[in-house]
Amino acid sequence: MMAEGMACMTAAVVVIGVLVPFPFYYFLWTKPRAWVNLCGKGIDPSHRMAQVSHILKAVQLISVFSVADLSWTPPWYCVLLFFAGQYLNFKVYQLLGESGTYYGVRFGKNVPWVTEFPFGYIKDPQYVGSSMSLIACLCWVPYQYVFLWIIGYLFMSTVESKEDPDTRA
Repeated sequence: MMAEGMACMTAAVVVIGVLVPFPFYYFLWTKPRAWVNLCGKGIDPSHRMAQVSHILKAVQLISVFSVADLSWTPPWYCVLLFFAGQYLNFKVYQLLGESGTYYGVRFGKNVPWVTEFPFGYIKDPQYVGSSMSLIACLCWVPYQYVFLWIIGYLFMSTVESKEDPDTRA
């Protein structure tokens, strides 16, 4: 009975850890003026978002690693899928920079439109790349946590597809 309670507690903590960034992203996307004001004068809101996002990403990774089984070598296709996903993430960041990746357009920055690969070829390439990397992690991480994380990406992709320019900071 005690072991079941501990397993439920662990699962709940991991679920919270996986989901914790998404309310933050939702808030920033829907209330960018509030974030700019919260950051204050002289603070780049995209850079501050990046800093907070890196901490939240660490929480996500620690959460899933706490339930991962890393005792075996993954099949080659998991490694390939993981690195292909990370390539897309790297390419997005390389092309958009910090301001383009971290909602700069929502914070009133002029972010140039990019059409180079993967843009124009893949809808939401950063979310696709991240999802590919997560699917590769199914070799180690229980599926429900990977699924939940991907659902978070799908949710944010939907939110971000409905941008209202009038709500920009």
